[in-house]
Amino acid sequence: MSALSQTCDNTLSGTVKDSHDGSLLVGATVIIAGTEQAVQTNLDGEYVFNHLCDGTYDIQVSHPFCETQGFSVKVDENTVKIFRLEHHLEELNEVIVEGHAYGDKSKTLVESTISKEKLEAFNGATLGDALNSLSGVSSLNSGNAIVKPVVNGLHSSRVIVINNGVRMEDQEWGVEHAPNMDVNAVGNLTLIKGAGALQYSGDAVGGVIVAEAAKVPVKDTLYGKTILTGASNGRGGSVTSQLTKSYQNGWYGSVQGTYKRLGDFEAPDYVLSNTGTSERNASFNFGLNRFDYGVEAYYSYFKNEIGILSASHIGGASDLVSAINSDVPLIINDFTYDISEPRQDITHHLARVKGFKTFENLGKLSLQYDFQRNNRLEYDIRTGSDSGKASVDLELTTHTLSLDLDSHLKDGIKLKTGIKASYQDNFADPNTGVRRLIPDYDKYDLGVYAILDYPINNDWVVEAGGRFDYSFMDAYKYYKTSFWESRNYDELYPDIVVEEFDNQILTHPELHFYNPSVTLGTTYNFGESYQLFFNYALASRAPNASELFSEGLHHSASRIEYGDLSFNSEIGHKFILTFQRNNKDFNFSVSPFINTIKDFIVIEPTSIETTVRGSFQVWEYRQTDAQLFGVDIDASYAFTNNFRYNYQFSLVKGYDRSQDEPLISMPPINMKNEIVYQNPKLNNLRLALQSEFVFRQNEYPDNNFEVYIAETESTELVDISTPPDAYHLLNFNSSIDLNVNEKSKLSLGFGVTNLLNTSYRDYLNSMRYYADDLGRNFLLNIKFNY
Repeated sequence: MSALSQTCDNTLSGTVKDSHDGSLLVGATVIIAGTEQAVQTNLDGEYVFNHLCDGTYDIQVSHPFCETQGFSVKVDENTVKIFRLEHHLEELNEVIVEGHAYGDKSKTLVESTISKEKLEAFNGATLGDALNSLSGVSSLNSGNAIVKPVVNGLHSSRVIVINNGVRMEDQEWGVEHAPNMDVNAVGNLTLIKGAGALQYSGDAVGGVIVAEAAKVPVKDTLYGKTILTGASNGRGGSVTSQLTKSYQNGWYGSVQGTYKRLGDFEAPDYVLSNTGTSERNASFNFGLNRFDYGVEAYYSYFKNEIGILSASHIGGASDLVSAINSDVPLIINDFTYDISEPRQDITHHLARVKGFKTFENLGKLSLQYDFQRNNRLEYDIRTGSDSGKASVDLELTTHTLSLDLDSHLKDGIKLKTGIKASYQDNFADPNTGVRRLIPDYDKYDLGVYAILDYPINNDWVVEAGGRFDYSFMDAYKYYKTSFWESRNYDELYPDIVVEEFDNQILTHPELHFYNPSVTLGTTYNFGESYQLFFNYALASRAPNASELFSEGLHHSASRIEYGDLSFNSEIGHKFILTFQRNNKDFNFSVSPFINTIKDFIVIEPTSIETTVRGSFQVWEYRQTDAQLFGVDIDASYAFTNNFRYNYQFSLVKGYDRSQDEPLISMPPINMKNEIVYQNPKLNNLRLALQSEFVFRQNEYPDNNFEVYIAETESTELVDISTPPDAYHLLNFNSSIDLNVNEKSKLSLGFGVTNLLNTSYRDYLNSMRYYADDLGRNFLLNIKFNY
């Protein structure tokens, strides 16, 4: 005979926690499946089972507002097990629907956000147009379709754009290089007017723009939307559609596409010839989203063809003088949808793979790889065998790998750390038959950062952060011998010369830049609705390829540009103070700032140069010490439940402290007043009338120059400095929602920009030398949610 016995004196104990933030869950029910043993967690989130035998047990854990989950636990002695539940799943989905599911990018800088609903009003426009609706943001335009955001007076490489967690690398150095991003693929758009978001970059001397895809709810659902937009000015429109499928287990997928086609735009009195645009975009993403782990793959394709105003590309010196002095463009043709030279053709690919995992006592660890390829073609008016051939053909390829850790320390302290490495290759096709404006180069970047949030109490938070970036640029550049010697490069950089030709010199510059960045700020809450923010940020930016190497004709800008090989990194010190009130009836925000920048790189006109192609303005980069200061004001007051008044005011002043004169291209003072009527009981009817007044810029440098006219053997002054007059625009927009069925809704929108068809020219539009800005535009918007 044989006998077996087992001692059942093991215990299974532990805690039940929220998998989102690690908080203990009180009153959670823990059941051993197949038995009657069940316990609830105590006030410390603890549970315990006694008298268990050796074996594997199926455990079921539940809690109010949590998804019940099952676990398998092996017990062969006293065992401790922590169970994690996705707490408040239902509330999270509600928050996602409301559009507030995004965490703060900075604790001590006010973030201006454009919601998904407001972005849909710009589905036929550009990212720059959408951002221009915020205070402190202006537009740097090259015509009507190329719009760059200007944040507190700074733009281009000083304003960083983050697209779904990826820093955009799309040759943003040019004034006519708009962000290559489809505004319809954005679910939430956030502007940070400073360099406080160090996890994104350390060189955001002007600010950071963060575009995020809409959050996908964790539930079984299928939904989408289609938006049609028609515009009278340009006689075209756009269509965009998006479809998303998600599952309760966290898997999801989404597809989105946009097509836009517009012909020649029109000023109030004439056609702006060759200003049409054709845009085709698509994006795809899929992944798994759980509270403690997840993975996502994302891809976007952006294709944009843009016509450049024909009247901006002229012939000889006399034509240039006539074009600038004329009240109307020298070239006015009949309306057409054709896009001919001069024009741009840009293709941008972006791919990203990201994964994250939350570890006990460590935090959330994220790993991301992203790839970008930007191909930029610029077409000038060419004849003969070169007709139809691009004058500029640049291909920029970027690979980036980043690792980030988000930790929750004791007493509410949060620590963010990370490291980022990237490799970039720029290839300038030599087969264009035109001297390359930007040379071939390889660029290597390595950055590390750390940001600490310390809550002193419930109302007072302090944030401090630091970042260090190293950049190495390895370039091969041909210089004209005359230019090389005129800049004294033959004495300054003889060691980088590789080979000399008849009138050219091949060089091999190897440049190193070391850029520290620091942020320190605090936020204080007082009363029931008042907040005070203060932030200091030190941001340093290495000069870009255009500022260093430009030497020749920038075709789509229609000007000759010269860089300087000796430039140092810009170092900016920005102080921002914000006082705001958040209240149902009356809100306001006042944000003064001052930004002092050492070795500020400015580009300005210096002369005119005649080539075989024609006569062009010459713009040169130089370094100086600059100071910018100003104030942004937002206010909103509800007269009744249905009527609201909105107000915006922005002022920025910029000065060249080395030469004691104003900086060029500073935004003039602008002010917006808006009256809004909205009634949810009348199918959410919304009517809004906006008044926008832009003052004349009275502070500007005198960059005028004289040009010799061979035909008349005379000298004439070319006035390219004097700003245009102030102007006032009225804009109207409206919308109404119609329920099609329980799950579908139709929204109709109608608007008019420049309601009075006012003739005006904007100081920050480079085409102001040749033509007026856009006239009246009727907009029709149809949105179908399903």
